[in-house]
Amino acid sequence: MIARINRSLSNLSPSERQVAEWVITHPREAVGATLSHVASECGTSEPTVIRFCRRVGLQGFRELGIRLTEALSNPTSYLHRDVHPDDTSSDAVTKVMDASIKSLIDMKLTLSSMPIDLAVDALTSARQIAFAGLGASGHVAGDACHKFFRLGIPCSTLLDTPMILQFAAIAESDDVLILLSHTGRWPEFAQAARMATERGATVIAITNSESELAAAASILFPAQVIEDTSIFTPMSSRLAQLALLDAIHVALALARGTIASDRLRRSKDALQPGFNS
Repeated sequence: MIARINRSLSNLSPSERQVAEWVITHPREAVGATLSHVASECGTSEPTVIRFCRRVGLQGFRELGIRLTEALSNPTSYLHRDVHPDDTSSDAVTKVMDASIKSLIDMKLTLSSMPIDLAVDALTSARQIAFAGLGASGHVAGDACHKFFRLGIPCSTLLDTPMILQFAAIAESDDVLILLSHTGRWPEFAQAARMATERGATVIAITNSESELAAAASILFPAQVIEDTSIFTPMSSRLAQLALLDAIHVALALARGTIASDRLRRSKDALQPGFNS
């Protein structure tokens, strides 16, 4: 069902597409939702939701819940949401690339509303930066730590919930905690955000804007990539996180000026034979 909705996106009206994207992003919530709830969440009318159901080949709204339940219980593939078992290798590769490109384009279109300057201000004066993530987001956290520490700011990577909670409990007012979670559904992340904020630290979250984590963060970067990570290994969402952190890293380097440039140069020179100082 989810794959069918994806294939129909280009044929839907703007309001119907809003419904489609909400259902794709929140399939489990959609299963038990009422018609009025879906319409409210999508910012559309109840007739629009019903039209959407019929446009994707359903008899009505009730059948949407039934088909989503079937899809979530028995996904046709655990590889990628756009790839189907009967796709050729060439088609599968193209679909994966297209999804990745789309995730970056979608993020680029929202950059003007993102709090880049607020994040850079907080990071510029940070005593230390801790990047926290679980699973695929943990790899993104590690990648970011590898880049940011070369600007001369002490950095660490937190890859399990005990470490995240303990860091939050002892954070200081000039520390920055960056929490990475595509869904934002881990309750410990929201708990850590609240603890760190109470300690006066700045909490930057790259996550679902509707999550509890988003509400608890000091600075929010909405992660709206459409990808059900409860079924599929994170792909597009991971790339979007990486690209956003790369952009923030460059913006921070520019803000720190010659100090950052000198440290980046020295860290690179240190890998060259014969480097002494």
